[in-house]
Formats: sequence, C-alpha cells, structure tokens
Amino acid sequence: MAEQAGVNSSLNPPGKARYTVVITRPAGQAAPLATQLAAAGIATLEFPLIDIAPAEDPGPLRSALGALERYALVVFVSPNAIDHAFGQFGSIWPHALPVGVVGPGSVAALARHGVDVPAYRVISPSTGVDDESARFDSEGLFAAIDASLDVASLAGKRVLIVRGDGGREWLADRLREAGVEVEAVAAYRRLVPEPSIGAWTRVHELLAGEPHAWLVTSSEAVRNLDELAREHLNADEIAQLKHATLVAPHPRIAQTARGLGFDSITVSGAGDERIAHTLLLAVPPVVQPVPTNPAHSRMTETNASTNASPQPAATAALPPNPPFTPYEAQQRRSAGGPLLWLVVVIVACAATAGGIALNRKVIRLDQQLTQRQQANDAQTAELRVRTDQAVATVHDIDSQMSQLEGKLADAQQTEQALQQQYADLARNRDDWTLAEVGQMLSSASQQLQLTGNTQLALFALQSADTRLAASDSAQAVAVRKAIAQDIDKLKSAPSTDLTGLAIKLDNAIDQVDSLPLDGEALIAHTVPHATPPADTAKVAAATGEPRWKVWWQEFSTGIGQQLTSLVQVRRIDNADAMLVTPDQGYFLRENLKLRLLSARLALLARNQTTLKSDLHAADAALARYFDNASKRTQTVRELVKDVDTGSAAVEVPNLNTSLQAVNQYRSRG
Repeated sequence: MAEQAGVNSSLNPPGKARYTVVITRPAGQAAPLATQLAAAGIATLEFPLIDIAPAEDPGPLRSALGALERYALVVFVSPNAIDHAFGQFGSIWPHALPVGVVGPGSVAALARHGVDVPAYRVISPSTGVDDESARFDSEGLFAAIDASLDVASLAGKRVLIVRGDGGREWLADRLREAGVEVEAVAAYRRLVPEPSIGAWTRVHELLAGEPHAWLVTSSEAVRNLDELAREHLNADEIAQLKHATLVAPHPRIAQTARGLGFDSITVSGAGDERIAHTLLLAVPPVVQPVPTNPAHSRMTETNASTNASPQPAATAALPPNPPFTPYEAQQRRSAGGPLLWLVVVIVACAATAGGIALNRKVIRLDQQLTQRQQANDAQTAELRVRTDQAVATVHDIDSQMSQLEGKLADAQQTEQALQQQYADLARNRDDWTLAEVGQMLSSASQQLQLTGNTQLALFALQSADTRLAASDSAQAVAVRKAIAQDIDKLKSAPSTDLTGLAIKLDNAIDQVDSLPLDGEALIAHTVPHATPPADTAKVAAATGEPRWKVWWQEFSTGIGQQLTSLVQVRRIDNADAMLVTPDQGYFLRENLKLRLLSARLALLARNQTTLKSDLHAADAALARYFDNASKRTQTVRELVKDVDTGSAAVEVPNLNTSLQAVNQYRSRG
C-alpha cells in the first residue's frame, strides 16, 4: 500500500486536477476507506446514497434477542444489522451460539462489540478457505454454514436472520428447503437521502471534467443514484455520470448498474483493502515530459545558430587548390568521360521509366484504397446505425429489466411480510394452546365447585394434559407439572355422596309433621281394665286353697290392676316442652323444617360451617321439644346424625395449582 501511495501521489502532479473518489456509503461509514485513499494521495467526497434508520417497530427484534436460547444459529446480513442489533441487546452474547456473517466488514463489526474468534464461533464465507477466493454473498455464506455446521443437522431447529427491511430471500429459502425453521427480523430500514447543496456543487464540478470515480456498495445505492441524478442533473451531466468509472464490490451490483446505463464498471470484491486497491488501479496515469541533457541542448542550439548565421565577406573561405594530377591520369580521365556520361543517361532513363510506372501503380493503389475506405465508411455508418438501434433496444430491455426487478423486489417484500405473519402464527401456536387449556381448567374448576363432581374435573385435567403433550416449550412443561399435581390431589380426595345425603334430609323433612311433641304422645293403659274373674272352684281344687281365699286374691288383684291403669308417672327434663301449646307446635315444626332445608342448601353448596350449624340446631330442637321415646323421632334424629357424619368429606379439592401456572405464563407473556 505504501508503494501504491507513492505511485499514486505522482499521479497528481502540481498544476493537475486531483483525482477524486465519490464514496456513496451511508453517513458515518466512509471514514476508514477515506483514510486509506487519502494516504495514497486520492481525494474523497462523501455522497451517501442510503440513509440507515432504526426499524419502525423494534419489538420483534427485542423479543428475538431476548430468547436466543431458542436458536441454533444467528445470521447478520450486514454491519448495520450488527450495530443496530447490539444497540438493542444489552447482555453478553452466548458463547455456545454460532454467528454467521457475509463479509469482512461484518466480522470487524462483531469484533467491535466483543464477539470475536476464538472466544466465539463466527462463520463467514472466508472461514476455512483462502480469502482471495471467497465469495462474500448469501451463496458464499450458505456454503460456509454447510461446511462448518452441516445444514442437514439444522433440520427442525430455528435460525434467526437479522437484516434490514426487504432484502434477498435466497439464504432463507435455501435454509427452509433444508427443513430449517427460519425467523427473520428487521433491525433497521433504508431511506433515500437528500445530499446537501455543497455535495451537489462538488458533483457538478467533477462531472464538468475533473477525473473521478464512483464507489457504490449496494444495488439499492445504484438505483438511488440514478433516481437522484434524474432530479438534480442535466442531460450532459447524466451522460458524463453514465460514462464515469464505477467501482462495485459485487457482480450483482455491477449487473444492476449496467442495467441502468452505466458502461464503465469494475468489480473489486468485498473489503476495504480490495476496494482501495481497485480504486488505485483505476487512476489514469499522467505522461510526464521526457527531460533532455542541458549541455547537449545548448550545443545543438549553438551549432544551429552558427550554421544559420552567414559569415562576413572578410572572412569568406578561399577556393581550395586543385590537386596535382600527372599527365597520364589526365589522359585516361579525358578518354573515359563520354562512356561515363552514357551510363549516367541510361540510368537516368531507366529511373524515369521506373518512377513513372511506380507512380501509376501508386495511383491505382490509392484509388483502390479510396474505394475500400468509402466501402468501409458505408459499412461503418450502417454498423453504427445498427449499433444505435441495438443500444436503444438494450436500453429498452434494461428499462424493462429494472421495472421487473422493482416488481420482483415488491413481490419479495410481500412474500417476506407473509412469511413473517406465518412465523408469528407459528410462534403464537403455544399461546393459543395454553389459552385453550386455561379456559378448559377454569370451566372444570367452576363445575367442581358447583357440583363436586371430581370425576368430571379429573377428565378435564387429563384432556388438558393431552393437549399440552404436543408442545415441547418450557412453559407447557411447567403447566403439565401443575396439572399432574392436581390430578394426584383429585385421585386421593374422598368421594362424597351428596345426593344420598340430600335424600336423607328430604326424608327427615317429610317426617317432621308426624313427630309427636314431648308430653303430647298417647299414654298406654289409660282405660281401666282388669282380668276377667276365673272359676274359683276350679282354682281352689287345683291349688288346694279354700275358695274364699282364692276369691279374695282374684278380687284384690283386679282392684290393683284397675288402679294401675288409671295412674302413670313420666319424667320430662325440659320444662319448656310442657309449656308448648298445640298452636305453637305448628311453628315449632316449621322452624325445624327451615333448619333442615338450610342444611340441605349448605350441603349442596359445600358450606361446611353453615351445614354443621343447622344440623346441630335441628338435632337440639328434636331432643328438646319432641318425644324421644317415639320411634319416628328416633328415626329423624338418626337421619340427621347420618348426614352430620357423612358431611365430613363435603369439602372437595380445587384446581388452584394448575390455574396459577397458566395465569403465571399469561402474565409473563
């Protein structure tokens, strides 16, 4: 790079316009490359063609970054995605989670945020291959992931792709074809910027004739450049722009630029080093004048001036003296003179004839060349017309291709939105299942409290557990544990025959009207009667007693029996019972019925306190005011005692453990 800087500095000699590179990266991202180019003597102009802004809704990104344990791989498509994602992610990146990136810039961005090899596993197209032969795009990253992790091993697992709004779906589609569950979230969005007036002024100066080149790093930047040029440049400047040198790091960007009419495009490859090297090679050389030897120059000028200036007459050279020639030599020279002249004449004639013939041949050749030149000019004109037509056709095709690319981009954005909605639906499937289970458990709890039917509640819990068995999420496992506890609780709960107890209370209520009050029951033997007199003669003969004695015994026994039937002694412990009149007995029975009815309602409502209170009050009234010697009273008291004994297990278990687990999941969501 130092040698290139030295060479390039010589390409900007004093008095010449300095070579300028227009960097179209987003604002704040051109400094490293500009520093390299400045060290090489190349001026730079920051002319952003894309503005990077945070995503309109950062919720999906935060949600995805907050649950990184769900993913087997996270892919960042650009350094902007890394910076915006780590701006939202405040925790330490998990060491066991691999990260996939597209190019060296993304690797450097991860290193700035503390994610660097060997502490972390970073997968990029240059992983395991020569960096010079790496392909820094989605295809290269897919090959690197396959070589590092084996895409087949990711089947059934989740992969998170963090990117901007829109973008290519090639990598996501290939992963989905391999059975991977892909979730894509937007970390930022791209906007078309409006360059400043000063930047446009400098662009006008460059397009006026200064040597320069343009660096475009994305297809969207090329489209934005074409759109902004149509709004701010005239026709001549647009033509100069389309003929200017364009450097792109990827062939896809070059293809987009060629489709928009740019005709001088160089593909550099990814990374600032490759881009800087390509830009240095794109600088046109300046031919320096060849220096000459000053002494030789002065000597040549002196000789030329000496030969050009005439000598004065005083210094004119005299004619040389004729050489000495002997007489015999003069004789031979005078004799050979005519022969020499004859030869000269013959040679002159031959030369003249040859010159004439050669001149005619040259004329013919010149005519042939003229005809061929005219034919070539005609063919060139025709070819130029055809070329113009072909160029126009190519421009039309390029325009149609640009429109198709725009429609394709819209279709990809629509497809991405649909895929995002599908992912949301798939992600909310567990929420719907837990909501359905919560409704099922709530209904079962209400039925259990109203009817006390533990079998129905047990069936509802088992059905909810079956529904949750299809989900492998941690929340579903926690709810299933709570349901298992409630199932064990219901199975161990004692069974209570509420219907049978209610029937016993109904029987007791039906018999209240026929119960005798204490002191109101009929007394046996209240009618005087005696044993019919026996035959005294027979009795005396049989016993051997005198007849008068036998007669006296029978007479005294009959008098005693009659007296006994007239008088009977009974003991009543409750004096209040003797004070109850027959009219008050009606209200006493009705009050007892109300107590038993209240106990029946408390039994069905499983109100243990009210049930016990009413049963004890009814039994006390039966013991105090009714005849306990009566069989009916004893039967009613037995029914009341049976209900009191059987109601010890009326309180049924609840489903609070399962309901609390479901409510806890909902509140956390």
